[in-house]
Amino acid sequence: SLILEWNSLGVWEEGFSFFCQGLGANNSLQRLDLRNNQINHHGAGELAMALKRNASLQELDLRWNNIGLLGGRALLNCLHSNKALKRLELAGNNVPSDILKAVEQALDHNQDRQTILSETQNRACMLSKEILNLKDEKTKQFLDLMDTIDKQREEIARSGRISAGRVSQLQEALKEQHSIMNSVKAKLQMTEAALALSEQKVHNLGELLSAMKQEQANMVERHFAELQQQKQEGADREGKLFRDLSACSEKNLLLRNQVDELEKKCKVQQDQLFQLKQDLTNTTAELKLRAVQAEERLEMEKRRLKQSLEDMESLRLKEVDHMTQHMEASERSLQDRVQRLEAIRIALEEELSQVKAAALTERGHAEEELIKVRNQARLDEQQRLEHLQEKLRLMTESRDEAQNCCLKQKQMVSEAQAKASQLSLHADGLRRRIEELQQDLNSKEQEKVTEVNKVKVELQEQIGHLQAERTAQEGLREKIAALERQLKVLSSNHREALLDKEGEISVLLEKLRMKEADISRMREEEAQRANLLQNAIMAYVQGSPLRTHSSRK
Repeated sequence: SLILEWNSLGVWEEGFSFFCQGLGANNSLQRLDLRNNQINHHGAGELAMALKRNASLQELDLRWNNIGLLGGRALLNCLHSNKALKRLELAGNNVPSDILKAVEQALDHNQDRQTILSETQNRACMLSKEILNLKDEKTKQFLDLMDTIDKQREEIARSGRISAGRVSQLQEALKEQHSIMNSVKAKLQMTEAALALSEQKVHNLGELLSAMKQEQANMVERHFAELQQQKQEGADREGKLFRDLSACSEKNLLLRNQVDELEKKCKVQQDQLFQLKQDLTNTTAELKLRAVQAEERLEMEKRRLKQSLEDMESLRLKEVDHMTQHMEASERSLQDRVQRLEAIRIALEEELSQVKAAALTERGHAEEELIKVRNQARLDEQQRLEHLQEKLRLMTESRDEAQNCCLKQKQMVSEAQAKASQLSLHADGLRRRIEELQQDLNSKEQEKVTEVNKVKVELQEQIGHLQAERTAQEGLREKIAALERQLKVLSSNHREALLDKEGEISVLLEKLRMKEADISRMREEEAQRANLLQNAIMAYVQGSPLRTHSSRK
């Protein structure tokens, strides 16, 4: 913020130009106060050039200076390129109200743009944050799933190792039993049936173990396939969400482009309206000046006529009476003409006011028609001036030759009457032209009203599209919430399935323990039977006659 009020910076134009150059190069100043500094239209033009280059200043106070019409126009033109300025105060500068209104409209446009940009940036930040949060949650869920899968794999591997160790132990025990049975087969025929039964039992147990292994492998493959399906579904959902977000971003860009085009059109229309207003003010001023000149010339003619009448009264009273009567009639006709001209002027002023009101929406066609009307009005005024000059010359000749040219004056009066009829006809033609112009203006006003309605309809359609996009964004948010819920449900189901599988694994482990206990019992029984058989054989061998015969020898 920089406050420089009551310093007379505008007195020294070079110093103020250097100050404006520094302001154009600055990129951090946001508020500048230049009240009561005697800044003229040149200083305002330099300030406008600086504001075209500056992109950081938001508030500028220029109250109670000498900017005037040209300075106001320069500041208004700089606002077309400067989109950062929000507040510009121009009170006490002799700036027309039209320019002040245009400046206020441009500042309102800048404020609306900045609010729209801030809202879009906030929405984009919110969407990016939500996307990042969703990504983080999905990565966490994926990591949790991978951890659970790794734990399950480790547990399955451990159980496989334990079962493999147990199977190897069983195989070693069976091998030992086979060796013992082979050594004793020749001697122990009674034990073959028992051994066959035991082998069948062991074979059944091996089949059961292989079936359990296959079931475990199938369960692991199913879990792995389910996890892959879940991963693919999550990837597809993420792809869909990214596509929806890209579509929303493209729609936002299209809407921004449309808003920029509408703003450019509004600026062009404002410039055209400003030019039309200036042309209308100039034409009204010219018409007023010409009317004043015509009135002054009529007053001069009246005075000269009065003087000529006074001179003629001394010479010929009768002729003067006749001439006075004729002059009074001519004056009355002139007054009537002046009144008609004033009425025409009032009508023209009213039409000009109507044209001002309609010119806010007219474009190129209105300018061409105004140029034609100006040319016609100029030609008509030149013709009227030529007629008036001819009348003045004739009146001067009548002053010099009043005694000898009474008949000529009568002829001049008749000629004036003919000219008056011509003027009346010409006035009727002008009225007809004015009526035609009014009809054209009415038709153009209707066309402009239709164009404004079309623009309103387009704006309403754009608003509807924006609302539809908002609803679509809300639908996407609801879909995201539904997906999160589905993920939670899937995680809960997966946890329940894991718990069920852990229960099944515990049941299977208990079954394996029971089978191992049965196998140990079978081993103990077989060992007891083998011991009994060995004792019986030894007893039989010891009590046989071969043993007694050998002892006798």
